Amino acid sequence: MKIAFFSYKSYDKEWFDKHLGDTGFEIDYFRVRLVAETAQYAKGSDVICAFVNDDLSGPVIEALAGYGVKMIALRCAGFNNVDLETANRLGIPVYRVPEYSPHAVAEHAVALILALNRKTHKAYNRVRDGNFSLSRMVGFNLQGKTVGVLGTG
Repeated sequence: MKIAFFSYKSYDKEWFDKHLGDTGFEIDYFRVRLVAETAQYAKGSDVICAFVNDDLSGPVIEALAGYGVKMIALRCAGFNNVDLETANRLGIPVYRVPEYSPHAVAEHAVALILALNRKTHKAYNRVRDGNFSLSRMVGFNLQGKTVGVLGTG
């Protein structure tokens, strides 16, 4: 099975090549975004693998179907960039990542809270500039505080 892999980064290629093994899959990597003008790169591929900024509007999906693509695989949870009606009409299933590591996302949220509270980003810039002043750099202890979570959708 041949896969056209759009918008790839070096870490994508490294990870997928490492796990490809003897699966029978062949991956053609393209750094370009999938848009109407680059859809032709998928000629001869059974599957395209796309990311969040790739264009999977109706016209692009129709072009992909014309090139023989039989499946769309997304390397992201969101699919707002995909015309699902067109894909369904053409019999092209769309698969996505149902969720990223919820632990990593939660840990990142805590890291951002700490960075804002302790002004890590400002301290980094000051130290880089040779400024070691603590003026307006003091945070507060989080112990005993309550954290509210908004917009978990």
